[in-house]
Amino acid sequence: MSLAALNVSLFVAQTSLTLDGLQQLSDHRLLFFFLFLSAYLFVLCSDGLVLVVICTRHSLHKPMYVFVAALLLNSLLGGSAVYPRLLWELLWESGSVLVTLSACACQMWVLYTVGGSAFMLLTAMAFDRYVAICRPMRYATLVSPRAVAALLLFCWLLPATMVLIIVLLAVCQPLCHSNISRLYCDVYSLNRLSCSRNATQVSEVFALFISVATIILPVAFVLFSYSSILYVCLCRTRGSSSKALRTCLPHLLVFLNYSACTAVELLQRRLQAGDQPASSVLTSVLVVLVPTVLNPVVYGLNMSVITGYIRRLLSSRKTE
Repeated sequence: MSLAALNVSLFVAQTSLTLDGLQQLSDHRLLFFFLFLSAYLFVLCSDGLVLVVICTRHSLHKPMYVFVAALLLNSLLGGSAVYPRLLWELLWESGSVLVTLSACACQMWVLYTVGGSAFMLLTAMAFDRYVAICRPMRYATLVSPRAVAALLLFCWLLPATMVLIIVLLAVCQPLCHSNISRLYCDVYSLNRLSCSRNATQVSEVFALFISVATIILPVAFVLFSYSSILYVCLCRTRGSSSKALRTCLPHLLVFLNYSACTAVELLQRRLQAGDQPASSVLTSVLVVLVPTVLNPVVYGLNMSVITGYIRRLLSSRKTE
């Protein structure tokens, strides 16, 4: 290891940051503790149940359900990067929370990777539905098991690699401040602590590029896919079009959920620039709670096949 790399490693390992977001929840600490605990237990049980059903039922080993399982696993990993530490801090910590820069970097990498891969997976789902409805004769060729495996790897590895670059750029900057008014670490807040304006600009340019690659382009493709599906369905008979649209509805709801949460997060960070801690913390709570809780609800209630298997599984447990 070179001397420069060693100095960077020591800087990241030894530097500490202060997360001030917990102070905004101090008046209702127990309320938020039970809220996050209930949400995390719900996410673990519901995501786990749907994943078990998809993995154990051979009839669900199809591309659409494989992508659903991947998205729920993604959501489970993202929640596990935030909920356990947050619950610990709400229960045992008082006031600000001290966290090392390396731990902050790991949390940022997981959260941003999960966020980017969620949009990539939703894009893969849109591609699956587009081919199945608009190009059914080519479905077996374009969405083969090998193609599904390649899409899954691409959806996970591309965001993970790109986010790693932006996280390394953020944590290697010289820091003049140490307070972050959030419940968790994020790149934009870390950039605001930097002493170097040039380093911050480079980091933000890379962040913009990564946002375009993992969010803007996937969103554009999803909108194109569902617009094409809607056009094709309008040209078909009512029975076949309604069935096709029902298979797209859960994916579209989850896509709108992620898009709304991402838009709120980006607008809050840019417009208010972190100067209003209360709104920053509220945004943090919403971004953590809404996607992780809503995903299993949407796929558990709006996909009749999965719902039917869940009912059978629960009823069989009761009769034993």
